[in-house]
Amino acid sequence: MRLLLAEDERSLSKALVVILQKSNYAVDAVYDGQQALDYLEDEVYDGVILDIMMPKVDGLTVLSTIRKAGNDVPVLLLTAKSEVDDKVKGLDLGANDYLTKPFDAKELLARIRAMTRMHTQSPDSSLSFGDITLDRTTFELAGPNTTMKLPNKEFQMLELLLSNPKQVISTERMFEKIWGYDSDTELNIVWVYIAYLRKKLKKIGANVKIQAHRNVGYSLELENNDQESA
Repeated sequence: MRLLLAEDERSLSKALVVILQKSNYAVDAVYDGQQALDYLEDEVYDGVILDIMMPKVDGLTVLSTIRKAGNDVPVLLLTAKSEVDDKVKGLDLGANDYLTKPFDAKELLARIRAMTRMHTQSPDSSLSFGDITLDRTTFELAGPNTTMKLPNKEFQMLELLLSNPKQVISTERMFEKIWGYDSDTELNIVWVYIAYLRKKLKKIGANVKIQAHRNVGYSLELENNDQESA
């Protein structure tokens, strides 16, 4: 599942990203309300964690804006305020839940699971192309020969490819989405994980392949006789 985290306190944001990734969420982290609006306009998320007090555009304005635009993504509000009026206003604007700082990581994860539960039970909780299916709730990849559970980053990479079949996704975009802007990891890690996925697609007997487009990126294609390596 993909989450957008909008929290301007960078130390807290980085800590939350680690917690969420360890719980098998893919996370995009932004640090002000305008960035949150930009990401929500361009990307599709399974849930949003939205701090109320943010620079440029506050969290309640972000929430109001996306709801007026018809975006019903589940939203969990984070606030340092304990006043009932702030919580009521957020819920009236369309928030699914709220959490007052400081909070326990276990409670945060429980709130996220609760607010996204109906979303994960929707028909698009799985992605299919060719003869493979990826279950976004269990991380299981199924093919003609067998089913296997993918590790977190392999799942994120295949989810990105399956969400955009036959479309070329640049190496830089993959790196940004899966490892993030602030990662110290080298860009060639993308090729390493592409290699892992290719082996698993072969093992499950898939009729799809990850096609390399030299110096550009990768796409998910139906198998044919024209093979190209990275």
